[in-house]
Amino acid sequence: MTVLKKSQPTKLALFTALTTALMITSGCQSLKTANATNQPIGTVQGQPKKLESFNITGKIGVTTPSKDNSGNQGGSAFYAWGQQNDRFAIELIGALGIGKTNIEYNGQSATLVSEKTGTLTADDPETLLKKATGWQAPISQMLYWISGRPAPSDSAPQLDAQNRLISSVNGEWQASFTYKGNDKLPNKISAMQSQGNKVVMTIDHQK
Repeated sequence: MTVLKKSQPTKLALFTALTTALMITSGCQSLKTANATNQPIGTVQGQPKKLESFNITGKIGVTTPSKDNSGNQGGSAFYAWGQQNDRFAIELIGALGIGKTNIEYNGQSATLVSEKTGTLTADDPETLLKKATGWQAPISQMLYWISGRPAPSDSAPQLDAQNRLISSVNGEWQASFTYKGNDKLPNKISAMQSQGNKVVMTIDHQK
C-alpha cells in the first residue's frame, strides 16, 4: 500500500469545505441499499432506523487485486467526512492516485470532483468511486459502521462483552472493528472481500 508523505490536512480547512458542501446538498431522500430485497437503507425489518450525524477525520487505505495477476495494488488518502442525516460530504487529500477529491451525496445521487477526473456523477457513492479510481469500498455501509452499528442489510453481526460491534457481514464484504480502551465508537474499520479487495479506515471522532 502506498504511504503518503504529506502531513494530515488541518481539520478547520477540511470541515469548512464539508460544511459548505452539506449546506448545498439539501432536500434529500433516504440512501439506497445494495441488498437484494431493495429494502431502504434507513430501515430494518420495516422499522425506521435513523442515520446518525457525525464529523470524523483519519486515513483510508485501499488495496485491490491487479488485472494481470501481478499482485495487489493500493493507495491511501487522508480524509474528512461530514455526515448530516442522509447527506454527506467527504474530502480526500492524496486521493488514491487521482489527487485532491471531494465526494458528496445528497440523498438521490453522488458527485465526485477531482483534479484528474473532473466532475463525475452516479446513483450511489460505491459506483462513483469505482468509476473514478477502480477501487471498491462499502461506503453506504460505512455510514452505520462508523457509529458502531451494523447496517440494515448486514448479516451475522457479532458483539463483544461490552455490547460493541466487532464484526459484521454485508454481501461479499466482511468487516471487523477495533476500539481504544472502553470507547464505544470504533477507531478502526477493516473490510475485505474474498476477491482481494480490502479497505482499512482509521477514525478520529470529532466532538
